[in-house]
Amino acid sequence: MPILPDGRIILVKRRDNGLWALPGGMVDWGEDIATTVKRELREETGLELVKINRLVGIYSAPDRDPRIHSISVLVEAEVTGEIQVQDTLEISAVEAFEKNNLPTDLSYDYDRQMQDYFSGQTVLA
Repeated sequence: MPILPDGRIILVKRRDNGLWALPGGMVDWGEDIATTVKRELREETGLELVKINRLVGIYSAPDRDPRIHSISVLVEAEVTGEIQVQDTLEISAVEAFEKNNLPTDLSYDYDRQMQDYFSGQTVLA
């Protein structure tokens, strides 16, 4: 979950379903999670990773993503820079939202992930 210095949360609008999501993607072979977070942030939002603060959760339910059985690792990350769509094939918009003004049209299980983040939990789901 990318967080700007002013506390706003970064979300991306997916081209495949038109819904909002947290930035992310697949871990490349030979990469660790921190490197993946840094790369995916830059590739999708133009932002730079400052620091990973905490693990929010690991989400592995087989039905969490209708495309494939994927495992999502959600971390809270401090980010900086100018917001700009980088991956125009996958992402149509990048926006910063106040936590009390988040969109409700979220993709996959991101509503659950955000609830876990706001509750301060670390979950294995």
